[in-house]
Amino acid sequence: MTMAMARGSSLQYPERFYAAASYVGFDGSTSPTKALTSKFPKSSALLLYSLYQQASVGPCNIPEPSAWKIVEHSKWASWNQLGNMSSTEAMRLFVKILEEEDPGWYSRASYSVVEPVIDVQMNHNSKVEPVIENGNAYPETKTISTENGSQIGTQDKDVVVEGFGSVGVYDQWIAPPVSGQRPKARYEHGAAVVRDKLYIYGGNHNGRYLNDLHVLDLRSWTWSKIEAKAGVESPITSTPCAGHSLIPWGNKLLSIAGHTKDPSESIQVKVFDLQTATWSTLKTFGKAPVSRGGQSVNLVGTSLVIFGGQDAKRTLLNDLHILDLETMTWDEIDALGVPPSPRSDHTAVVHVERYLLIFGGGSHATCYNDLHVLDLQTMEWSRPTQLGEIPTPRAGHAGVTVGENWFIVGGGDNKSGVSETVVLNMSTLAWSVVTSVQGRIPIASEKSKGDLISVLKAEKEELESSLSKEKLRTLQLKQELAEAESHNSDLYKELQSVRGQLASEQSRCFKLEVEVAELGQKLQTFGTLQKELELLQRQKAASEQAVLNAKHRQSSGGVWGWLAGAPTSQIGDDA
Repeated sequence: MTMAMARGSSLQYPERFYAAASYVGFDGSTSPTKALTSKFPKSSALLLYSLYQQASVGPCNIPEPSAWKIVEHSKWASWNQLGNMSSTEAMRLFVKILEEEDPGWYSRASYSVVEPVIDVQMNHNSKVEPVIENGNAYPETKTISTENGSQIGTQDKDVVVEGFGSVGVYDQWIAPPVSGQRPKARYEHGAAVVRDKLYIYGGNHNGRYLNDLHVLDLRSWTWSKIEAKAGVESPITSTPCAGHSLIPWGNKLLSIAGHTKDPSESIQVKVFDLQTATWSTLKTFGKAPVSRGGQSVNLVGTSLVIFGGQDAKRTLLNDLHILDLETMTWDEIDALGVPPSPRSDHTAVVHVERYLLIFGGGSHATCYNDLHVLDLQTMEWSRPTQLGEIPTPRAGHAGVTVGENWFIVGGGDNKSGVSETVVLNMSTLAWSVVTSVQGRIPIASEKSKGDLISVLKAEKEELESSLSKEKLRTLQLKQELAEAESHNSDLYKELQSVRGQLASEQSRCFKLEVEVAELGQKLQTFGTLQKELELLQRQKAASEQAVLNAKHRQSSGGVWGWLAGAPTSQIGDDA
């Protein structure tokens, strides 16, 4: 095989895998382990080794090495974790990992592709399982085109791009080694990813609505809590809510709708600024939809597309609304065709910025597994035919897109949780199962009896801790109450003493009032006597004055009368 063929996009499997394996060191010329660790990080080297073993040998069936043989045990553990992954899948993932770690490997590959030497007999029984599309069988591969149009490789239908911290296991659910302050358990919360950070807001914790905001760094797997503040424009304090939708919008998070303790009449849109850590209310215009929870919200260009949910009176909805984020204006859409039946807790996704896909959800009595598509250009509903392994009915599940694949995980049907993770190819509308989990793994939303016991134990411990705190608080309050009662007793005694003094003063005051009254009467009598005395004194003075006047006339009347020539008899009469 020539170098040109090795480089060309026409190189298919298994030759493509053999070329990649030979390039990384599985050609017998050197130790594969040394070759891998010299070219790649330890985690990638270990993953490539295990994928090579899975592709060439098959599932791991060799005994587990001793734990003290660290290198050999790590290689065995990595290989063993791949389970029953098919040889073809392992080949394609091997090449995928190599292309991510070393995109230019084609240009540095050898001139010929040598089928690599292996230590164990290859599993020749593995087969490539085709996908049935429109009646024709095709291998489960698709080419990936670069921006200039050249094809650089193939991608498996259920390959998720690796890139987070310590995640190195394919086709399995694992619990990464997270650290930091973990959020308390919850459901019906909002979640959004912004630049390698996962934000969690609100939710329902044992029937109690939450309003806390946490962030998980997807590189370091570290949790931390964000202490939010009220914004300057339209400031608010975050209201506890559940069943809302959290949508990334630039450097902001939009929290749309949701159930609250005191629901408003219409949908509220809250904005969290990631730079200033502040909440504010988004001012909108037009007729906003009725408040609700369990709806789906998707960002399409500069518009939010909102469907369904359940209002505060538990009425299920299937209305369609759009909020234009440029004009902040609501618009209710009366689409053509038959819409999905009223439901909540469904999932929705937008494909190629044109088609809104609605899957699952539930009413008060049943859950759904139907698929509906809304053409956002013609605003017409349709219900296309689903292909492949159609998932079982479910509600409360989660969905995320990788390329043209829509991964659905979790949920339940009011009886049990869903254990399998499924994927829908949005171009072909064909379903397939990616992986399954054990019944007691909390990826499934419905709890088994064992899970319920574990949850109840955890809740019991939390309640006991809260009870201990409350008992301590009660003891403190009792002590404070005893001190207050003692102080109150002292104050009561002091009050009684003051009351006695007051009674004594009141009695003394009464006596003084009587004395004052008597003195008043005496004073009034004294005034009358004083007036009579003044009258008598005036009378006496008048009498004395009259006597004096008479005497004066007698003493001076003869002389003046003689001088005046008055008769003696007249003078005597006058006298």
